[in-house]
Order: sequence, then structure tokens, then C-alpha cells
Amino acid sequence: MDLTRRDLFIVGGKLLVLASVGATLEQITGAAAPSDAYRAADHWWGMIIDIDKCIGCGNCVRACSNENKVPHGFFRTWVERYQVEEGKQPKVDSPDGAINGFPADTRPDVKSFFVPKLCNHCADSPCVQVCPVGATFVSPDGVVLVDETYCLGCRYCVQACPYGCRYLHPEKDTVDKCTLCYHRITQGLTTACCENCPTGARQLVDFKNPNDPVHEFLRKNKVEVLKPYMATQAKVYYKDLDGSVR
Repeated sequence: MDLTRRDLFIVGGKLLVLASVGATLEQITGAAAPSDAYRAADHWWGMIIDIDKCIGCGNCVRACSNENKVPHGFFRTWVERYQVEEGKQPKVDSPDGAINGFPADTRPDVKSFFVPKLCNHCADSPCVQVCPVGATFVSPDGVVLVDETYCLGCRYCVQACPYGCRYLHPEKDTVDKCTLCYHRITQGLTTACCENCPTGARQLVDFKNPNDPVHEFLRKNKVEVLKPYMATQAKVYYKDLDGSVR
């Protein structure tokens, strides 16, 4: 990736002022200190998405934007609509990330469905591997986070992410992405997107919790991850994922 001279000056300046000790998870995510009952090592967070239940209403996108103060025109989560006609390439659209939903289908004879997308919080994350200063990392409970105090804004992680879920914050000049609402889940709450989904299409899950319904869900349903050939150990699982989804 080409960098302008201005980019190089910014990166160089940040390298000179990097702190010798990283920020705490609370400082990184803006979260309150976890409750005494929360032990990160006891959790391994992910999400399951039931495509059949998604109605493309955009509630999840709006909730995420409001909760996390996502800048206008950027998205930590978004929804894509796939319209699949036999013998043709699928038509995919996502107007404004679906923050205002979708216009009505004009072709009722064509198969149509919605696919919510977000950071997959991979256990073997390409973004973590390419970050030159360790600003992107996996927390002890399996959430991929970005330490803004270290981030150079070099965009290597943006390029490395196979799911297109990262962007450079236009005001901070650091990378931003979904944090699985870390400031909420460490307080015993679910994510904003899951809380505001009217059909339960999205569910936060804890793979380390033996009582979490995710284990029965995985046993009883056909589930897949996006781009399995990338071998990222993605932790967002989709039920009955159509083969046309990319």
C-alpha cells in the first residue's frame, strides 16, 4: 500500500511518542472496569446469526452507530441484501450500510435474503499478525480490539482484513471496528446490535460457558463462517449460509 509523505510524517511522529506501557482494556474500549464477578479468562465471545430471521430493518446498524458514536458514513456492522437469480451473478446491495433499511424488492420472483456482517473476531486474525506495533490484539476473552494509543493509522490491518470490517476513523486517524460492545459485555449485557434486533437474528454467545444455548444450536443446525478458506478461525457463525454469499 502506498503512503503519502503526509502519512509518513504522521506515522513517524506517532512512533516517537509511543508510550512504553500499553493502555488497559478499560482505557482502550471506553468501558467501565469489569464487575468483580467478571473474569475474562472464563469467557470466549462470538456471535451466531440466523439469516432466515433477518428482515433487513437496519435496527442493528442504527443501534451500533448510536451506542459507539460511529462517524457518519462508516459502519462497525452493516447488512447486505442478496438477490439471486438462476444462472446469473447475485446482485448485492447495502444502501448506507442498511442504516435506514432497504427499499422494497422489485422482483418478487427472485430469491432475496439479508446477511448482517461485522468483525468476525478471529482467533487467528490476519489484522493482529500484520500490525507493526501490536495495537491490534486479541483480548483474553477472545475479542479483537485496537489500542488507539499505539495505532499508527498505517492501515495495514485494514488491508489485511478479509471481511472488510475496518476503517480509518476520519477524526482520530486511528483504526476503528466492532468491539462486540466490550464495554457492555464485561458488565453482563449483550451487544447493542443483538439487543435491538426485533427477530433475534443475532445472538451474542460465550463458547466457554457450558450452559450457553450456542452449543445446542451448533449441534442441531448447519452453520458456516464467512470465507472459511482464509483459516482465520472466525467466531461469527451463520446458520444456513447461502453459497452465493461472499
